[in-house]
Amino acid sequence: MESVYWLVILFALMYEPIFGYFDFQRFKKEVKNNTNARIQYYLNCLVSLWVPTLFIFLIVAFTDLTFAKIGVKLPIINIETFGPVITYMVIALALIYFFGILYYRIGYAYSEKIRAKLADAKEKEIKTAPFFIILPETVKEKRLWNYVSLTAGITEEVIYRGFLVFAVSFLFPEQSIWLVIFFASFLFGLAHTYQGVMGVVRTTIVGLFFSILYIGLGSILPLIILHFLVDYIAKFGGEETG
Repeated sequence: MESVYWLVILFALMYEPIFGYFDFQRFKKEVKNNTNARIQYYLNCLVSLWVPTLFIFLIVAFTDLTFAKIGVKLPIINIETFGPVITYMVIALALIYFFGILYYRIGYAYSEKIRAKLADAKEKEIKTAPFFIILPETVKEKRLWNYVSLTAGITEEVIYRGFLVFAVSFLFPEQSIWLVIFFASFLFGLAHTYQGVMGVVRTTIVGLFFSILYIGLGSILPLIILHFLVDYIAKFGGEETG
């Protein structure tokens, strides 16, 4: 069983950090002249995320690994691992962020002021962070982005929180939970090499936050919802084209 765990870890170490980076570089060149470049890039993302996730599901189907062990179960608050202060603080921050996203999502539908605010924020992000060029612009792209967001929410939580936290703990039982979640979060950060060094650092920190939240809830299900909403809200702002 250890060998299949290592296969997923090696995949996380090499595939997205390398292939994902060069795929994005190719996309940046193509998007200038190819109107279907984003669509194709999104489809590539869907495939690259679902392949390892389905492999993990096969591991569950044919080994002693269970869905419960990788966090696919109802949440129950656990304060034993990180203590009540850290656990409840992270849960509170997640709830604040969750309701903040809902506020902007609902406000986008009814408030011109919020639409303008999101449009300005998106324009600034594109200028300061070139990787935001992946964000959808046309109606068709935004529709497909819904599936990209949902896929990222499901697959990245299965891979980088549920599976990797369990697998690293299983392979290195003597290591502290802090080292385990840092390693899993660092792999999550490496999956975003296309965002540059600061992008890797930022997503590693986000991964740590999500990992603590996962341990505190014992379930990836709330994280899937939060992760989906974080990516989903990114499509709002800017003028829609056909």
